Amino acid sequence: MDKSAIKNFAVNARVKLKGQIEQKAYTFGITKNEIKSVETFEDAFEVNGNRYDKRLLKHRESLVKKINEKGFDQVIEEVAYTWFNRLIAIRFMEVNEYLPSGVRVLSSTDSNKAEPDIIREAANLDFENLNVDLIYKLQDENNTEELFKYLFIKQCNELGKIMPVVFEKIEDYTELLLPDNLLQEGSIIRDLVTSITEEDWKEQVEIIGWLYQYYISEKKDEVFADLKKNKKITKENIPAATQLFTPDWIVKYMVENSLGRLWLESHPDDELKAKWKYYLEEAKQEPEVMKQLQVIRDENKDLKPEDIKFLDPCMGSGHILVYAFDVLYDIYKSSGYSEREIPKLILEKNLYGLDIDDRAVQLSYFAVMMKARSYSRRIFRKKIDLNVCSIQESNGFPKEAIDFFASGNESLKEDVEYLINVFNDAKEYGSILEVKGIDFDAIERRIEEIRNCDTTDLFELQYKNIILEKIPDLVKQAKIMSEKYDIVCTNPPYMGSNGMNKKLKDYVEKNYANSKSDLFSVFIEKCIIMTKTDGFTSMVTMHSWMFTGSFEKLRKRILGCTSLYAIVHLGMEAFDNIIGKVVQTVSFIARKHHISEFKPIGIRLVDFYDSRRYEKESQFFNLNNRYSNVKQLSFTKIPGTPIAYWVSNKTMSIFAEDKIDKYANSCTGMQTGDNAKFTRYWYEVNIYKTNICTQNNNCKWNMYNEGGNLQKWYGNHLSVVNWENNGEGIRNNRSSVIRNEAYYFKEGITWKRIGSSGIGLRYLPKNFIFDQSGDSLFPKDISNLKYFLAYFNSKVGEVFFKIVSPTINLTAGNIKNIPIIFPSNIGIKGHINELVDECIEMARDNWDLSEISWDFRKHILLCYKNDSLTLEESFNKFNCYSENQFNKLKENQEEINRIFIEIYGLQDELDSNVDDKEVTFKKANRIRDIKSFISYSVGCMFGRYSLDEECLIYAGGEFNSDRYKTFKVDIDNVIPITDDEYFEDDIVSRFVEFVKITFSEETLEENLDYIADTLGKKGNETSRQTIRRYFLKDFYRVSK
Repeated sequence: MDKSAIKNFAVNARVKLKGQIEQKAYTFGITKNEIKSVETFEDAFEVNGNRYDKRLLKHRESLVKKINEKGFDQVIEEVAYTWFNRLIAIRFMEVNEYLPSGVRVLSSTDSNKAEPDIIREAANLDFENLNVDLIYKLQDENNTEELFKYLFIKQCNELGKIMPVVFEKIEDYTELLLPDNLLQEGSIIRDLVTSITEEDWKEQVEIIGWLYQYYISEKKDEVFADLKKNKKITKENIPAATQLFTPDWIVKYMVENSLGRLWLESHPDDELKAKWKYYLEEAKQEPEVMKQLQVIRDENKDLKPEDIKFLDPCMGSGHILVYAFDVLYDIYKSSGYSEREIPKLILEKNLYGLDIDDRAVQLSYFAVMMKARSYSRRIFRKKIDLNVCSIQESNGFPKEAIDFFASGNESLKEDVEYLINVFNDAKEYGSILEVKGIDFDAIERRIEEIRNCDTTDLFELQYKNIILEKIPDLVKQAKIMSEKYDIVCTNPPYMGSNGMNKKLKDYVEKNYANSKSDLFSVFIEKCIIMTKTDGFTSMVTMHSWMFTGSFEKLRKRILGCTSLYAIVHLGMEAFDNIIGKVVQTVSFIARKHHISEFKPIGIRLVDFYDSRRYEKESQFFNLNNRYSNVKQLSFTKIPGTPIAYWVSNKTMSIFAEDKIDKYANSCTGMQTGDNAKFTRYWYEVNIYKTNICTQNNNCKWNMYNEGGNLQKWYGNHLSVVNWENNGEGIRNNRSSVIRNEAYYFKEGITWKRIGSSGIGLRYLPKNFIFDQSGDSLFPKDISNLKYFLAYFNSKVGEVFFKIVSPTINLTAGNIKNIPIIFPSNIGIKGHINELVDECIEMARDNWDLSEISWDFRKHILLCYKNDSLTLEESFNKFNCYSENQFNKLKENQEEINRIFIEIYGLQDELDSNVDDKEVTFKKANRIRDIKSFISYSVGCMFGRYSLDEECLIYAGGEFNSDRYKTFKVDIDNVIPITDDEYFEDDIVSRFVEFVKITFSEETLEENLDYIADTLGKKGNETSRQTIRRYFLKDFYRVSK
């Protein structure tokens, strides 16, 4: 399937359709800013200088009414997706030869013909009320466009008889806004036919889901752009913000291990099991657990296929329901049912679906019907009412209509009032609404009475129309939402509470206190509620519910009322259109029957991302990625109850040891409330007014520890914070939070709170205030600091970090829960302290080689110059030194690993080896070091540094020119950068002088050649020209 072509068509189709529909509205005198009045005649009306058949006037009035209700943009959006859905549905049907007429509508079976077959076969079509005279007239006039439009609408109406949800009868404003010139080159239809190959349409109804997801992708981008501007997600935009098409293999795993498992438990069938590729055998259980499972299976032994109820409460475009159809078909067939009757039984008895998105439900309905058609040619012969619906609202339902409906029956009135109340603003909440069972039969009988009653009373006629328009939909969705299901299987919407509008946020806080942090977690709780006892809940969600503190209560609820059967930990990049480290997912199967000693199967795919992300599916079958030795009860023994399915029994037992919080205080840092106002890089302020130089914490600017990049042992000292008058300005800022002030300026350990690239902890010297992005830990006994730092940076520490916080967040709350074991031999601790001292010193030296360090002394190529006269020799010396330092740091880390693996008794699970990427040490790099040499030279030109003294020379305050004897500073502070040698003292000339002074005049040209070659000298350039080009085009970008 060419998803690139599908995406390009869908994205462009939305833009094109909306533009053409807006233009069509304009011709009827309707724009976003104006609705023009019309001039009416006996059989016509006129607007914008155009005259139209009076029959269309009521359509225009209907359009105006809808715009007044919903707004111009929303109506245009809805009409656009309505026509988009119909076009792609017809295209799918014609390619797969599913159209009842057998005649192609949008294309021709003859690939050499652009004109659709329906034009040629117009007079022979068996459509209801087909006006053959009009067809002949349009043919005689050679008016192919109007003829096609007429036939296309007739075809939609014909399909509406069998699929009314997708093809409602077109006699309203949607017909009015059908774009013109549908057959022209570049039209939406021509694009549809030519841009996506027919092969991609054949027998692949999932193409409908991809088209829908790509169609709304730009809308999704708009919604999230607004969210960044603090605009909450409205109910109209929830679908665009939350729809995510589930990869096919994940859907198959979810369905086979819930629906398939339910059936196979009571009806063992090796042939079926072999057919279901993603079915997982149950983990080996203890005898007592097997007894409990057998009781459940015995209760289900009389289960019949038509008894199974399968619900997707967030069905989107129907991908999960479509595959559930396949599995149900297998089940029916294996039970001896007639192939002719199976599709109808599945549609009527087994499949249920809900969503808040009308357009998605249209496509879901269509996809399921197409799946049924693939099994049965007869499925279109009778109209089938599928158990899928788009949740509708009851807003604006008049009290008088309720009274008319109840007709004096108080019980009936109470029930219908309940329906109206519960579905007020229903699209805000969707399937998470709690709906109770009421007397639906009585309501439906009354609906039929009203439908069949004749009335001439204008008010009663109005109430009748309102009731017949609203109540049947409310009853249908209430019946689905009040039921419980054998299988609830879904990919719910992902939306954090920060994105929720007030109504939705208030509702989830009131009704889903354990899961209110995100909509996906709310749906976990709701799906379990909707599942029958002993049934299965099967979902793919963000993985944060398994680990983070905000979901601890939800975890305990899940572990307390279900048995987790399977956990496929997908990690990052499991979805094709989500590339990045933030969205990490898991797909799990849970049985609504608590067995505390049950062992789930865990499949760990979190390490397959970036270039290996497409291996997730194949690695699903790799037994080395499977874990099944941990009992569900064991999770509760870990602080915070993380679902650490991959942990060995030995590692699990270590949690019985003391925790870090007994020996240290872990703290979240300060929130200034306005970092742009209160923080600076140290080099942006007068360094002499900071505690960097004075070590006096009463300075205006104090050293400020933030998260920074991944860095072990030492570093990331870049910022200062305005703490003048004991932080008076920050304290007076309403958005600030001064946390853990007692630990400011103390020696400790710190780390980056959010780190997708890994975990690295480093030494925090005295005299720092720490930020909330750089959580910190302070040992109660300072003699333990280096031991803790070594443990945290070891492989053993990493094991426990991944248990208490497998997400990209490592917080102060997480770190306090990891177990700590001290060696019995005090000499081992002393040895560790020595190793840590060396690690800190090497990391400090490496950090200080950069100009961004406030302890920078002079450039590395001058540090390692010694007797060298060339830059190349100096670089080679530094390269040798940095390689040795890197290897020494790596050896130390491996020795630390070895010691802690032995202390914790994990020799059978871990080795001490360290990958190079785990050593946060910048080795020599010719390009980077030459560019930094150029930057340093410019610093010398302006007096920041001097060749006569080490360290920072001038950063504000009084300037002393006597400190610059070897290489003179530019007194006027202006050095031209030009594209040629116009000035004797331009920046290239000054740089050449700098190289000559720092190395030698006799090797000047050799050194300039070395620099130019490093910068990427072009064939026709001199070395000076290369350097000039670098200053002009790259220097500022590299140095800023």
